[in-house]
Amino acid sequence: MPGVKVDDISGEVGSQGRERLLDAAVRLIAREGIDNVRIARIATEAGVSAGLVHYHFASRDALLEEALEHSYERAGNLRLAALEDGRATAAQRLAAMVDQCLPTDRALHDDFVLWIELWLRSARDPALRPVAARLYGRLHAWFAQAIADGVASGELHDCDIAQMTDRLLALIDGYGIRVLTGDPHMPLERARTEIWAAVAGDLGLP
Repeated sequence: MPGVKVDDISGEVGSQGRERLLDAAVRLIAREGIDNVRIARIATEAGVSAGLVHYHFASRDALLEEALEHSYERAGNLRLAALEDGRATAAQRLAAMVDQCLPTDRALHDDFVLWIELWLRSARDPALRPVAARLYGRLHAWFAQAIADGVASGELHDCDIAQMTDRLLALIDGYGIRVLTGDPHMPLERARTEIWAAVAGDLGLP
């Protein structure tokens, strides 16, 4: 970019600044859509220069992918840290994971909208489909490991783990969309109940 030195841009922000930038991207993409969000607004929201955003993200698709990666890590690693210390039961761990994939608060609402953005764009653009498959693969592995751990400990019934994970993710997506869109017949608590009702018997849970 004319008048902007790469060294100045790359040195403008550390890991905390990049996190602010991605937090801002998640909020604005969820609010306005990836095609309508302006790079300058993301920069202003994050308190960095627009040049920095362009420096880190070559395209809107790259920005969407990074924002999704960021929201995944935030939900999976930070919010569930208290449940990963070995004290939670298999049922508690899965229940918390399901809640982290439903629009249960403002941040998770934004995360869910980002997934919908990815579904729409990858449906129209085959180049994005490997990104969608990779991110879904990580989500699948996360749930499959939790189920496998529960089976190994004897807390959950032996089952086809891959099939059970696919079913659970499909339920979360389907009911989650209805919660997200404010369907009066599908409030959050009913969505949780319906998801568990569909898998509890096969997992050996109440």
